[in-house]
Amino acid sequence: METSNNTTPNKNRKLIAAAITAGILLVVISLLFIFQNRQLNTIVENLNEEKDILTEEYQSLVMNYDSLQSDNDSINYLLQIERDRVAQLIEEIKTVKATNTAKIREYQKELSTLRGVLRSYIVQIDSLNARNQELTQENLEHRRRYNQIQSSYKQLEEVKAELEQKVTIASRLDVTNTEVTGLTASERKSDRANRVTKIRVCFTVLKNVTSPVGMKDFYLRIERPDGQLLTHSLDDRFRFEDSDINYSAKRSIEYGGEEVDVCIFYNADAGELQSGEYICDIFADGFHLKTVRFSLR
Repeated sequence: METSNNTTPNKNRKLIAAAITAGILLVVISLLFIFQNRQLNTIVENLNEEKDILTEEYQSLVMNYDSLQSDNDSINYLLQIERDRVAQLIEEIKTVKATNTAKIREYQKELSTLRGVLRSYIVQIDSLNARNQELTQENLEHRRRYNQIQSSYKQLEEVKAELEQKVTIASRLDVTNTEVTGLTASERKSDRANRVTKIRVCFTVLKNVTSPVGMKDFYLRIERPDGQLLTHSLDDRFRFEDSDINYSAKRSIEYGGEEVDVCIFYNADAGELQSGEYICDIFADGFHLKTVRFSLR
C-alpha cells in the first residue's frame, strides 16, 4: 500500500513537468513565428519600396522623353516609340509583385538600357538644334525679305477688301416713295383693322448701275403693334446678317439697273390685324433698305 501511494505523486510530477515543457516549447515556437513574420514583413516592405522607387525612375524617364523637342519627324517618331515603350513597362511594373525579385531585376536592367538610349537621342537632338541655329542665322535675311513681301501683300489685301466693301455698298439698292395702304376685300383703301384684308406696300427702286442685274427678291417684314410678326409660315425665311429670319411677304422682279416701281402684298388672316401702329421693313440683296410705319384703327 505504501508503494502505490509513492508512485502516484511521481506520475503527477512527470505530467506537470511535461506540460511545462510543452508550454515553453509553444511559447518559443510562437516567438520564433512572430520574429520570422516580422522579418518577412520587413523584407516585403523593402521590396515594395524598391518597386516604388523603380516606378518613379521610369516615370522620370518618361518626363525626360517628353522634354525632348526636335524638328526632325524621324526622330520624333522614334521618340514616340520609346515613350510608348516606357509607358508600357510602367504598366507592367504595376502588375508585378514586389516579391518577384527576378522580374524586378529585369526591369532595373532594362531601365539602364533605356537611359542609354535617351542619352543617344539627347546627343542627336543637340546636334540637330545646333545645325538649326546655323540655318536660322543663314536665313535671317531671307526671312526679313519674306516679311516685307508679306507686309506688302497684306496691305494690298486690305486695299482690295476696302474697295470690295465700297463696291458692295455702292451696289446696295435704294428705295423711295414708300407707301403702305390697307385694302378691303373689294380692294378699297381703309385704315380700319376690322375691314382690312390685305396690306399693300409700294416703293420705287432707284437707278443703280453698279448693282448686279437679273432677278431680285424683295422681302417684306410687317410687325403688329404688339410686336408679333405677320407671317403665314415659319418656313418663309431669308438670309440677313448671317442669320435666317422670317418674312411676311416676298416679291421677285427682273432688275436691269433702271428705276422701277414695286408693290408687295400681304394677305391677312381673319382676325389677325389689330388697331395700332405697324412697322414695315424692306430687304433685298442681304441689305435692309427701308423702314416705314403705318397705323390702323
